[in-house]
Amino acid sequence: MKLNELLKAIQPVEVAGSTDIEITGVNIDSRLVEGGHLFMAMRGTQTDGHTYIPSAITKGAVAILCEEMPEQKEADITYILVKDCEDAVGKIATTFYGNPTSKLELVGVTGTNGKTTIATLLYNVFRYFGYKVGLISTVCNYIDDEPVPTDHTTPDPITLNRLLGQMADTGCKYAFMEVSSHSIDQKRISGLRFAGGIFTNLTRDHLDYHKTVENYLKAKKKFFDDMPKNAFSLTNLDDKNGLVMTQNTRSHVYTYSLRSLSDFKGRVLESHFEGMLLDFNNHEVAVQFIGRFNASNLLAVFGAAVLLGKKEEDVLVALSTLHPVAGRFDAVRSSGKGFTAIVDYAHTPDALVNVLNAIHGVLEGKGKVITVVGAGGNRDKGKRPIMAKEAARLSDRVIITSDNPRFEEPQDIINDMLAGLDKDDMQKTLSIVDRREAIKTACMLAQPGDVVLVAGKGHENYQEIKGVKHHFDDKEELKKIMN
Repeated sequence: MKLNELLKAIQPVEVAGSTDIEITGVNIDSRLVEGGHLFMAMRGTQTDGHTYIPSAITKGAVAILCEEMPEQKEADITYILVKDCEDAVGKIATTFYGNPTSKLELVGVTGTNGKTTIATLLYNVFRYFGYKVGLISTVCNYIDDEPVPTDHTTPDPITLNRLLGQMADTGCKYAFMEVSSHSIDQKRISGLRFAGGIFTNLTRDHLDYHKTVENYLKAKKKFFDDMPKNAFSLTNLDDKNGLVMTQNTRSHVYTYSLRSLSDFKGRVLESHFEGMLLDFNNHEVAVQFIGRFNASNLLAVFGAAVLLGKKEEDVLVALSTLHPVAGRFDAVRSSGKGFTAIVDYAHTPDALVNVLNAIHGVLEGKGKVITVVGAGGNRDKGKRPIMAKEAARLSDRVIITSDNPRFEEPQDIINDMLAGLDKDDMQKTLSIVDRREAIKTACMLAQPGDVVLVAGKGHENYQEIKGVKHHFDDKEELKKIMN
């Protein structure tokens, strides 16, 4: 594509050099630059792309987009100065890859908890209806039925637009994606056109990045502020921030709730470890999911599918065929000892409370709950004592252990968690640094009818220690122990 065509997507402050040149690729990583590429020098949280401009030119870049012109410019290189590189990168990427969101219906899901479940279930529902569909999620990206591994909840703008472009080129009619607060704040979704957005809930998370809950809320809200007027915004009335999210949006606002009058109203009629019987808009449906939080997730899926033009009755049939997402309330049964183990990604206080309440809702006091939980290193330290306190409040026994310690000492993280417990809590709490031993101990303590919850890692099949990812899968470990 010609550079002058690409630049129509943005408003440069200054251009030095010819714009009548062919651009064969766009990059924000200088290591990936090849001959004929446009290199965009972004200021990241770890490094500043401006320092890699000479390296990009050496590798063959013919144009440089930057927020600060180099003092010495190379001959035959075109320099484009912009006010906001983050915003420009998204717009240029989507233009280079043929404006993929003009060719498919893209729905974004944002909130603290439930994003992966809702996006994945919408992907499965529309595949059930026979469409080619794309998915961008924490667990895995899919171009119809082809998996594409993922490192981030929302990829960088280049990867994201390349993925969406491939989805459009292979005939996908719909795409569903998780939209993280980081991606909104860093404008990774700049230039994308959404057909709809879904808000799940907002609780404490990512404060290592956002610093305050208010900043975190503002990042989520901006997603709906920027939604086009012909799109829909579907928000959760059961969350106190549900209507805050949509108060300045130009889009059509719809609501869902398990508690109040709303456009999409749900109730839990029955609940057991095999699933639930639900009532959605006065229609009953049996599903293979457990817990009120999952009823809320399914209600969001139901609402979004209806807003995308599907009949309520057809969507309910599709919902009845769905299975839980990997690592989300994933049950493993012990045939020998007669207890149930649950693996769940819950890594925030609110998510942990949701899962434990769901377990109690099924047990109805007829069994004990043993919780294995840790907290990630180099992340929000403030949630550690809160998570330990909630685990102790809602469990009969608690084992505090390692999660992904990253570059922190596991014992330091455990100590931060234990600081949230009082004397009574400590009576029922053990701390075991080795996660494998912690899971083994929980299973040894379990009696027939009990439930062991292993929380925090869910679908992850690794433990990150000192920058190295070691293979570790909670569900795999449970199966080994149970056998």
